Amino acid sequence: MAEIDVAKIEAAVSQILAEYKQDQNEEIRIGVSQRHVHLSKEDLETLFGKGYELHKKKTLMGREFASEEVVTLVGPSLRAIENVRVLGPVRKNTQVEISRTDTFVLKVSPPVRPSGEIKGSASLVLVGPKGSIYLKEGVIIANRHIHLTPSYAERHGIADGDYVDVMVEGEKPTKFYDVQVRVRDDFNVEMHIDTDDANSAALKNGNLVKIIHKK
Repeated sequence: MAEIDVAKIEAAVSQILAEYKQDQNEEIRIGVSQRHVHLSKEDLETLFGKGYELHKKKTLMGREFASEEVVTLVGPSLRAIENVRVLGPVRKNTQVEISRTDTFVLKVSPPVRPSGEIKGSASLVLVGPKGSIYLKEGVIIANRHIHLTPSYAERHGIADGDYVDVMVEGEKPTKFYDVQVRVRDDFNVEMHIDTDDANSAALKNGNLVKIIHKK
């Protein structure tokens, strides 16, 4: 009779239990998204100068990074919000993502949209060190969304474009409904909310939430 390898059995059982626990109670980290700007190459050069390139300050998820560069937002109120971070790399279209609270300062009325859906959205002026632009459309309040890796999504039966409900536990228990899911192999597992949502639920970067229902 072959000798039983206890160590291998214990390792296999530990792996199975770990995967079971992961599938049953795999929480998602919160990332609080501050107001920020994505610029097209043309608008970048208008604001910062011909041939200008962004300087990376911090690597973010996927291909994105926070740059050293900042701009000023000016709305119809003629009141300004300064030092708004530019995220790179450059995009096809310029997009400004702000919170509902910011709209009270700027006096703009942006729709709640997924990133990239800017048609018919709000307008304002962007000011940089070398120039300014009037952005006819491109100002949105980003919808709540979750970034997932393909392996996480597969484990939980979730697909790119699905909508889920999310439970927040802690000081101010909250449920977020209809949170959009985005799946890509260069994503981290993370839910992105703006500062208004974070403050309303007493959340900060690194807090954990759970998906409780898939639509």
